[in-house]
Amino acid sequence: MAPTTETLTPERILAATEEVLRRHGAAKATVVDVARALGVSHGSVYRHFRTKAELRGAVTERWLERTTGVLAEVVAGREEPGAKLRHWLAALFEAKQHKAGDDPELFATYTVLVGESSDVVDAHLAELLRQVAAIVREGVERGEFLTSDVTATARAVLQATAHFHDPVYAAEWSLPGSQEAFEAVVDLVMRGLAAR
Repeated sequence: MAPTTETLTPERILAATEEVLRRHGAAKATVVDVARALGVSHGSVYRHFRTKAELRGAVTERWLERTTGVLAEVVAGREEPGAKLRHWLAALFEAKQHKAGDDPELFATYTVLVGESSDVVDAHLAELLRQVAAIVREGVERGEFLTSDVTATARAVLQATAHFHDPVYAAEWSLPGSQEAFEAVVDLVMRGLAAR
């Protein structure tokens, strides 16, 4: 066994777990497979992640955070709120399209893992809602958007655009016309938010 437990970090374990999931899929991947890929005993992996479920939840969270991290940069940007919301929705759609299209096997695996990790998914959705609410709040403060309930409006924006980020619709994201359909929905959302 080449690496020692001193060099074993949660990040290395998560990266190895992702590779194991890519090769074996969610149904067949085991902690022993992850340990073997790292050249350590499975007990060493369990020192960092107490259970297989905890490890799978952590790797799912890491996968979802790749998207929320990119989106957080949009929220922090200097665009006007309307342009920022369009940018955020487009970045979310693009991130989901890439996840589904660039590595379909891993996307399918993560779809299974997301189903197992309801707490992780709930936290991810709460973060998406928080980000949209921040943009809507900024738009209200600048007089660009009109709403009396920022959180309810942010939730409505996510629900209205769910077809373009909910994995249930992934098979449709690469179809001809999907970009035009996305833009039409975003235009409708923006008209609904606009202060008159």
